[in-house]
Amino acid sequence: MDLIEVERMRLATSRADLALAPGEAVLAGGTWLFSEPQQGLRGLVDLTGLGWEPVIDLPDGGVSIAATCTLAQLRDAASRFGAAAALIAPLVDALLGSWKIHRVATVGGNICTALPAGPMTALASGLGATAVIWTPDGGERRMPVSSFVTGLRSTALAPGEVLRSVEFPPSPAWAAHRRASLSPLGRSAALVVARRDAGGFTLTVTASTPAPCVFAFDALPTAAELAAEVESCAWYEDAHGAPDWRRATTLRFAEELRAEVS
Repeated sequence: MDLIEVERMRLATSRADLALAPGEAVLAGGTWLFSEPQQGLRGLVDLTGLGWEPVIDLPDGGVSIAATCTLAQLRDAASRFGAAAALIAPLVDALLGSWKIHRVATVGGNICTALPAGPMTALASGLGATAVIWTPDGGERRMPVSSFVTGLRSTALAPGEVLRSVEFPPSPAWAAHRRASLSPLGRSAALVVARRDAGGFTLTVTASTPAPCVFAFDALPTAAELAAEVESCAWYEDAHGAPDWRRATTLRFAEELRAEVS
């Protein structure tokens, strides 16, 4: 879509270039930004000129993914996620689109768009990743990605802040997911990620809820304990699924994953 109100576009080459003028927004991949009208948008600031390394191995065994890392680059780095490597390709593919889209759509862009069906939000929340946020004063702050997305099209970013990267902890001992949609090529209506590590068992619900719901247990819960926690979710409704169906599907997926790891 043509953004007919945009008057200027500039390439950020340093952190100082991220000081946004009124009406400006940052651009990473831009695949969503150009998909619908953007009322009030007058300028774009392209983050790709900052030259962030897409994938960096962290000293603790984790992986840092730049906000500008494309989905194609993330897929190529799947082996660096250890036991969670099998999650990468299916969740990249959950962002329905051709290989052309995956070469420009970015991890940070998908998370910051804050749509319930965002697969990068599911991946990062499900694996316990941390959002690294650059603040306007030159500092940074960190928070769980599961808390970064606060609702439909809503994030914890304050004015002038930019998502710099997403840091994944060392690979869990086990991780798996389940996904459902109303049609084979439909948007995710329920997406559940589970992992087991030294900290216990963690289940993350996305797509069927406006924002990620994370349930952590010190040990593997019983079916009843897990279901009781999942029932506390607020269920999302749109053309891609009714709340009661999303609830039932999510509960089924949660039990399947609990049974699988046990």
